[in-house]
Amino acid sequence: MFASNILITKAAADRVSLNLGFLISVSVNLIFCSLLFAIELVTRKTTLQLNITAIGIFILAGAFSTYLGRWFFFESVIRLGASKASIFQVSSPAFTAILAWIFLAESLALPSIIGIIVTILGLGVVAYKPTVHVANPQTRVQGPSKKRTLSIMDILRADILLGIGSSLAYAVGTLLRGRGIRTWNEPILGALLGAAAGLLLYVCTGAKLRELAATLKVSNRQGLLLYAVSGVLTISAQICAIWSFRFIPISVSNLVTLCTPLVVIPVTYLFFKNSEAITLKVLIGALLAISGIAVTIMSAK
Repeated sequence: MFASNILITKAAADRVSLNLGFLISVSVNLIFCSLLFAIELVTRKTTLQLNITAIGIFILAGAFSTYLGRWFFFESVIRLGASKASIFQVSSPAFTAILAWIFLAESLALPSIIGIIVTILGLGVVAYKPTVHVANPQTRVQGPSKKRTLSIMDILRADILLGIGSSLAYAVGTLLRGRGIRTWNEPILGALLGAAAGLLLYVCTGAKLRELAATLKVSNRQGLLLYAVSGVLTISAQICAIWSFRFIPISVSNLVTLCTPLVVIPVTYLFFKNSEAITLKVLIGALLAISGIAVTIMSAK
C-alpha cells in the first residue's frame, strides 16, 4: 500500500496542486478511519478502555508522521520523483535505530553502524545532482509555519534534506506508535487520533480553506480521485503497520513496510517509460540503501 501510494501521489500531483491534494488525502484518512472504527465498535466483543497516556502518544505520532512526514514526503516526490523519494523512505529504519540508541539507550553493534553508513551513502548516490532544482512555489504544500526566513527556504530547497526530513519524521512517529500500541491495543483508534492531529495541524498552520474550496470546484476530477485513493491507502497501511508492532520488533516491521523501491522502481520503469531517468547510478544507490538497511536490522541487538 505504501508503494502504491507513492505512484498514485506522483500521478495526482501532475493534475492537482499539492496544497489541495494534502488536504484531501488527510481528510480521507480521517473519514475512512472513522468508518473503520465505527464498524469495529459495533462488532467488537470487549469494552473500549481509554488510556490517556497512549492517546497523547498517538496524537503526537500523528503530528510527526501524518503532518510533518507527509509534508516532507510530498515535496520530495515532486522534486526527486517517485522512485528516488521511495528510496529515502527506506532510510527510516536506520534513523529509528539511531533515535532508539539516543533516547532509549539501546546499543548499536558495529555492523549496524556500518549499515547506517552504507544507507546514507546510497541515499547520497541517488540524490546527488550538480545543480539544485527549485519547484514552483505554488505547487509546494504548506509547511509547519506560514513565515520562513530566506535562509530556511534555501535549506529546504536542498532535495536531499527533504528526503531526510521525511525519514526522520516518520522514524519518530514509528517509535511513538510502537510505544502506544504496546500499552494500548487499539490500532484503528490510534491511527484515527493521528489522522485527526495531522489534519488539525494543517488547518491551524495556515491552510487557506476558502481558496482551496474555490480551487476544488475547478480541479481535475481524476486528480482529486487519486488523492482520495491515496488517503485510503495511507491510513490502511498505517493501521496494518501499527498493529504489526504488537507481534514483531518495530524496526523489522518498519523495514518490511518501507522497502518500497523494490516495487516502485520496476513499476516506474515498465509503465512510465523510465520518465524519471532511472539510471545505473540510481539502481546502485537503491541497492546500497536497501543493503544498508538489511544489515542494520539483522545486526541490531
